[in-house]
Amino acid sequence: MTAAPEASALEARVGHYYEADGLYLVGREKVREYARAVQDYHPAHWDVDAAAKLGYSGLVAPLTFTSTPAMACNRRMFESVVVGYDTYLQTEEIFEQHRPIVAGDELRIDIELTSIRRIAGRDMITVTNTFTDTAGERVHTLHTTVVGVTADDIDPTTMTAVQNAMMHDVDLSGIGASDAEYQKTVRPEGEVRIADSTTRTPATLSFDDLKVGDELGVHHTRLSRGDLVNYAGVAGDANPIHWDEDIAKLAGLPDVIAHGMLTMGLGAGFVSAWSGDPGAVTRYAVRLSQPAIVSAKEGCDIEFSGKIKSLDPETRTGVILVAAKSEGKKIFGLATMNIRFS
Repeated sequence: MTAAPEASALEARVGHYYEADGLYLVGREKVREYARAVQDYHPAHWDVDAAAKLGYSGLVAPLTFTSTPAMACNRRMFESVVVGYDTYLQTEEIFEQHRPIVAGDELRIDIELTSIRRIAGRDMITVTNTFTDTAGERVHTLHTTVVGVTADDIDPTTMTAVQNAMMHDVDLSGIGASDAEYQKTVRPEGEVRIADSTTRTPATLSFDDLKVGDELGVHHTRLSRGDLVNYAGVAGDANPIHWDEDIAKLAGLPDVIAHGMLTMGLGAGFVSAWSGDPGAVTRYAVRLSQPAIVSAKEGCDIEFSGKIKSLDPETRTGVILVAAKSEGKKIFGLATMNIRFS
């Protein structure tokens, strides 16, 4: 077990930057695989002709798709830069979609430690991933905020049990293990070109037919343990609290919980089904509140709802409030989605 670093020492590492090795190729079947994992059946994710009718050159990746390559790329950050913690709890995600990612894209992924804040005695750590295409344009930006958890908050037997249940090539005990070889590198200076997707008319609802306060309706999604295992494999999130009841309880949870990113993906699909065009989203921010409990016998029901918070006639855009509840408890503390309308 490790001890939390002094705040000043950790804050000195803010701005640390590196680039993932090689390019990430967005495969057509990977898009479909991820869409299935988050139960998003919008035709643009599945059918090439349907995507083409909306103006896309290939299948459109679901909005939260970037979380999968980001997780793999962030591992180095939490093993050698943000040291001093035994595990991390996800609290907030912000997806900025400068243009939709489509099958065939080759992406460069940058990773940066962008902020550390101390709130109520806990360190809130934000890591930012930027996805840039081969034309040099930034197409997605993902901000992930986690809470650093130290040995004081964990039963020593829990980490041993977790490690014994992990995949053979995943070593959670190595998180924050050593900073002996740490050397700070910072983002190189230079122009950052942001992709502009405003040239395409989105295939969404007509802005003229909308008004503030309009509701999106209610949609119920079922999750089973099988869904969690499938998502874990697709997304590369092998934490056993999402599939092993004994370990979940050792960690202080009432039962196995759904991945926070999975519930976000479900929420994104709910809104895109209403709006008509998943590529019209420009920003999706979710602050997690309570986990969704998924029992072995009954699974889990998540109720999604939403309403229009604001509309901007100059840009023909709107902000949608997204709500998610399970067993009467809010899963999302606050969730908003910005959308361009036709």
